[in-house]
Amino acid sequence: MFSNLPEHVAIIMDGNGRWATSKGLPRKDGHKEGSFAIDRLLEISLELGLKNISLYAFSTENWKRPISEINAIFELLNFFIEDRLTFIKEKGIRVLHSGAKSKIPILSNKKIENAIEETKNNTKLNLNFCLNYGGHEEIIQSFNKILENRIKLNEILEKEITIEDIEKNLYTYPLPPVDLLIRTAGEQRISNFLLWQIAYAEIYFTNTLWPDFNKEALMTALEWYNNRVRKFGGL
Repeated sequence: MFSNLPEHVAIIMDGNGRWATSKGLPRKDGHKEGSFAIDRLLEISLELGLKNISLYAFSTENWKRPISEINAIFELLNFFIEDRLTFIKEKGIRVLHSGAKSKIPILSNKKIENAIEETKNNTKLNLNFCLNYGGHEEIIQSFNKILENRIKLNEILEKEITIEDIEKNLYTYPLPPVDLLIRTAGEQRISNFLLWQIAYAEIYFTNTLWPDFNKEALMTALEWYNNRVRKFGGL
């Protein structure tokens, strides 16, 4: 259908709250509706043969939100993993997590770790939940891990750090760089998401709110991507 599919698609799932507000519903209902959009995305991605999907589920900045909304988001996350895990396993989807485990509720961490373990041998699609994730923090922790490993191995700390060193210690390793970044709901900013990985990504903005994101919306984004000429700094 498409001559050139992106190897790695990253999505900033924006607009859950606005979707709910526009319908006179509490914001938590928008997050619930957004989970159904993830269901649709997985079905379509498997149908098309996409291999790597990263979803911005909760950023390090999202802790500034009201505690009631934060609790609702993690309760929904727990339910989503528990409710969809059988489907995910049967479809050959592998669950991954990018982000710091600190601050994530204990129950949520356990469910994430269980999903990762249960799906570790699946190969059809990598589903990477970026949860308690921040791009700045990811790069900082990568450098810290490099230094920690060098100290453990008694290596020279002043030795030059390479691109490969940094990439091997990112949360997303060994996923490939992002080819296509999609942001919904009309906002046109990166919001500290996968800063290293999107160095040469094509960035697609759509006014569609995340709960309304469907097959047509994804196909439009992929068609736009197919028409891009990727030069990577060349001519």
